[in-house]
Amino acid sequence: MKKIALLLCFVFSGLAQAQTFHAAVRVEFEKVVYVRQQMKELAGDWYDMVKDRVPVTAISYYEFIGDTTKSLFRQTKEAVIPQNMWYEGMGEKNVVYNDYSSGQTITQKQVAEETFLINDSLTKIRWKYTNDTRTIAGYDCRKAIGFIDDTVAVFAFYTDEILINGGPESIHGLPGMVLGLGVPRLHASWFATRVETSGFSTASLTPATKGKKVTRSGMMATLDNVLKNWGKYGSAMRLNFVL
Repeated sequence: MKKIALLLCFVFSGLAQAQTFHAAVRVEFEKVVYVRQQMKELAGDWYDMVKDRVPVTAISYYEFIGDTTKSLFRQTKEAVIPQNMWYEGMGEKNVVYNDYSSGQTITQKQVAEETFLINDSLTKIRWKYTNDTRTIAGYDCRKAIGFIDDTVAVFAFYTDEILINGGPESIHGLPGMVLGLGVPRLHASWFATRVETSGFSTASLTPATKGKKVTRSGMMATLDNVLKNWGKYGSAMRLNFVL
């Protein structure tokens, strides 16, 4: 029995030494919007007339830089759209600064010709854990399902090897970094393609400063006032600014 106990101690000691935890990272994300699926929902009866004028997908690129106290998420490269096609993303240029220590966020959002600067508490997300797993950018991740405003479901894959409870856009609140995210109602996904744990600094991270200063509810109220007569199309557009 003593030999078995000693062997188990060596095994668990080796496993503990093999797993490395990171408190600061720079992550490159690839965002894919399934444009034709999105357009089918937005355009309704007009879809067959416009579908050949929009790309099947639009791929853009983002970076997340942060530590356990704060993070910044922003676009680094816009989607390249084929000639003779049209696509104007919604929420593509969000700049999200999260302060995890204070529970606050400062988020810059561009809505049509208006730029908003939201200063509010971190987005409220109700999480449910699952046993599903997958490997993303070399990290073992566990799947969780989140609900925003009890209406928008998000599917997140997080790793506890990165000690930051943030992720792409305004996603947060899990016991580790979110490296994969899917939002079916937005026909979009965000997945990490590269994770760096050194060679960068988080000391100078600062939020965006330009835009009309509002709360989250204030921005959504303004948006609702503009879209109230747009019916189903307006409701579908609204969802793109929830994150």
